[in-house]
Amino acid sequence: MKRHYRIGEVASRTGCSPESIRHYEKLGLLTPPQRGEQGYRSYDQAALERIGFIRHGRSLGLDLHSIQELLALSDNPDTDCTAADDIASRHLEHLEERIAALQALAGELRQVVHQCRGGKAANCQIIQTLYDHQPACSERGCGEVKAL
Repeated sequence: MKRHYRIGEVASRTGCSPESIRHYEKLGLLTPPQRGEQGYRSYDQAALERIGFIRHGRSLGLDLHSIQELLALSDNPDTDCTAADDIASRHLEHLEERIAALQALAGELRQVVHQCRGGKAANCQIIQTLYDHQPACSERGCGEVKAL
């Protein structure tokens, strides 16, 4: 006999909140669960595994649309997995761009931190740099932020 779980137990077993589980159902990432006699949601082991898949994808930074595409591929095991490779490759490229941007920000902040090592707040280079950090205006318009 298959074991079934209520949403609270699914939440504790998967580390996923009941609200997220219901949200995943609304989005179609999870099939609507069976309902027990009193209307409680009843999940099977396959649902727990699917939630685990979703959570792992989220921990890797994948958006829910990409996870939905990957689940669709998983649901059709005879399909070509080139799409999965495309999704992962795009995501990796995006992550590498974000890492490069964060490394640049860290370098800028490191430079500012080294300029200020004590003294009075009136002469603090960190505070002055933050005040000088105004949106830049160019031919394209205003709103681009100058780097630190």
